[in-house]
Amino acid sequence: MAPLPAKRPHPKLKAPDTTQYEVGYGKPPAETRFKPGQSGNPRGRPKGAKNRLPALNEERLKSIVLEEAYRAIRINDGDKQVKVPMAQAIVRAVAVNAVKGQQRAQRLFTEMLTTTERENKALHDQWMDVAMTYKIEWDRELERRRQFGITDLPDPLPHPDHIVLDLHAGTVRVAGPSTKEEKALWDLIKGRRKDFEEELRELEQLAKDPNYPHRDFVLKDLEHTRKILRIIETAEERWK
Repeated sequence: MAPLPAKRPHPKLKAPDTTQYEVGYGKPPAETRFKPGQSGNPRGRPKGAKNRLPALNEERLKSIVLEEAYRAIRINDGDKQVKVPMAQAIVRAVAVNAVKGQQRAQRLFTEMLTTTERENKALHDQWMDVAMTYKIEWDRELERRRQFGITDLPDPLPHPDHIVLDLHAGTVRVAGPSTKEEKALWDLIKGRRKDFEEELRELEQLAKDPNYPHRDFVLKDLEHTRKILRIIETAEERWK
């Protein structure tokens, strides 16, 4: 009688997992869920940045307004397109509408023009007053120094003699150096100009003699000296 085959061990039966849930909307598989404490957007906005207020020294809105106001855009100008700042495009649109007879645009453009001219006039008057006060006060101070024999104090920059006021035309200009660097250049030009003018006169006398043995060299030096003097005159024109 053949032996009976050995019994195979039954596979272990697992009890159903009562912790499983239905996968669907709002219920991702467990293996794809974010772990506790793990960010779902590691490169996103930093924590606390949502309602961050600008620092006391920041003016973000003003910066945004200025950036937009001077951002270049294309507009139609006749039969072509040109790039202008947005602020200019807006002012131009207001002016064009004013010319077309729109009363609101006319009032707005008139107010803009009046305000701009008024502010420019106030700034101009302030500059004239500052320049006049500067000139008068320093004239008094330099006269006081002269009377008391004070010679060891430096002159002001710009010098009051170089402040040119034209009350009739309402203009102010500085006909001289305004910084130490310009003053050094000014003194160098004034000092060297006399030397070159003296050299020019001597060379011109020598050049008049056709029998002078080194006349060719004199003519070259003469042209070089005249060139230097022209450069000096050009530099002096900056302060006239």
